[in-house]
Amino acid sequence: MHLRVVLVQPLYDGNVGSVARAMKNFGFHDLVMVNPCRIEDFGIAMASHARDVLQMARSFSSLSEAVAGANLVVGTTGKRLEAAQHHLRLHLRVPCLTPAELAVKLQAKEGTVALLLGREDCGLNSEELALCDLLISIPTSEEYPVMNLSHSAAVLFYELSGKESQDRGKVEMARSESLSLLAERSRALLIEIGYPQHKMEFTLLMLRRILGRAELTEREARTLLGLIKKVRWRIGARDRGSAKGPKAAGKVDGGREPDN
Repeated sequence: MHLRVVLVQPLYDGNVGSVARAMKNFGFHDLVMVNPCRIEDFGIAMASHARDVLQMARSFSSLSEAVAGANLVVGTTGKRLEAAQHHLRLHLRVPCLTPAELAVKLQAKEGTVALLLGREDCGLNSEELALCDLLISIPTSEEYPVMNLSHSAAVLFYELSGKESQDRGKVEMARSESLSLLAERSRALLIEIGYPQHKMEFTLLMLRRILGRAELTEREARTLLGLIKKVRWRIGARDRGSAKGPKAAGKVDGGREPDN
């Protein structure tokens, strides 16, 4: 597993330096930032012997660029939901794994995992959370649940650093291109079956989280794509047959289905 640490609009260079130091403490080196603050002397000093991590860090103007090519996008959140919040909003922040649970799920997996850490003052926003395949939250005290950026990063890196299984074969995770195509085809299928428009985005987000927790392999993703393709073909055949009349419908439905 290759871990890509993505800092989304970090506000303080001291925190960026501290995150870089924590990364190197646990053997990670791929740091990416989205519209970061200016890294000055204090940030470099806080990085200490991890200055090379800062020097190799890449910056992007958008989150989509920062996570491009990742097999799995994992978002972090420290915000707790109130019981009174509307049930549809729950899709944005739950279900959440603990860092230890994420580490277990990633055992023996091959691929790139983008770990998103949000702004110090407000974390990741709703649009950014919607891009994530999985969410994790550190189980802190209800009295003061939100941690400092670099402290939470250190907890995450610790859990993810030493969990590699020694007695299991490697499993290649689904490519990002296949997962994007799966989301695109799922949307098209919902449109074709007349799924309620006002529910579509929440349903697609729920599906994304389900597939994220499933840790799809490339073969599994391709199998799902083939399944959706066959379903859409059958829907199209039925509709074409209905337009031509009952006799034509039987003829069209009996035609050859597309291969996977």
